[in-house]
Amino acid sequence: MKKTMTVNLTGTALCIALGILLPTFFHMIGAGPTFLPMHIPVLLCGFIFGWPYGAVCGFIVPLFSSVLTGMPPIFPTAAAMMLELCAYGALTGLFYQKLRWNVYPALICAMLGGRTVSGLANAVFMNMASKPYGFAAFLSASFVVALPGIVIQIILIPIFILALEKSKMIHRQRA
Repeated sequence: MKKTMTVNLTGTALCIALGILLPTFFHMIGAGPTFLPMHIPVLLCGFIFGWPYGAVCGFIVPLFSSVLTGMPPIFPTAAAMMLELCAYGALTGLFYQKLRWNVYPALICAMLGGRTVSGLANAVFMNMASKPYGFAAFLSASFVVALPGIVIQIILIPIFILALEKSKMIHRQRA
């Protein structure tokens, strides 16, 4: 049990570090909101280490990134992303590890769930910041602008997870 917790904590820390570093490179070319590089390590964390680790990773990454790099701005963007990414990490772990769903349905449902949380959080936080935010802004940010990132996630994450399982580097937790 101790070894598993150590591996999970270390792996989660690696995902947090990647969640801070990857966006830095993408923002250098102005492609952060399009390719969603912060989402990938969080989604992987939930798949590989389970829902509690994925949730913590998702909550911490936008906060640490905001404090360390100034991106995203702490309020309202990082605050909403903290809830969104927390949902991604928790839902991938819950669907894949606990409920034993196939990788594709787990990923797609987690992505939809995280976007729902994002829409609700942005509606509240943007209103608090006196910034307009409606359904059109939600659809644009969550699906239109983010389409390349969504495609990358749907293609790469399952390939990565299935390759790790096939090589026996990871395995699902028992239900």
